[in-house]
Amino acid sequence: MSYDMMVFDPAVAPRDAAAFLEWYDAQTEWSEKHEYDDPAVSVPALQAWFAAIVEHFPPMNGPLADDEDDRPEVTDYSVGQHVIYASFADSVAENAHGLVQVLANAHQVGFFDASGDGAIVFPDGTVVVPE
Repeated sequence: MSYDMMVFDPAVAPRDAAAFLEWYDAQTEWSEKHEYDDPAVSVPALQAWFAAIVEHFPPMNGPLADDEDDRPEVTDYSVGQHVIYASFADSVAENAHGLVQVLANAHQVGFFDASGDGAIVFPDGTVVVPE
């Protein structure tokens, strides 16, 4: 099992819950014309968030991965232009949840708690919870 969270570019994400979930579904079709394991494809704020999070939760795949690292903190990231989706091991979910939010705030990106309460948090403090 995994605990999934997503950070996103607030400049392009809809602020209405239903529209956001439709946008989320479209983003997670992974139809952009690039590999999804390299943070270089993301907007600068998401790149900065990724650089910070991988210090604590290293990537499972991509140019920064270490195939020898088998700690539970190793995380599966899917990296798009406007989103980074992260699947954390359940055993590290609580720590990851807190750090993902702190770093999202620090780097002014949005946060979506896909496995939790579904909260959509924008950097300006707006919180949208789908019904």
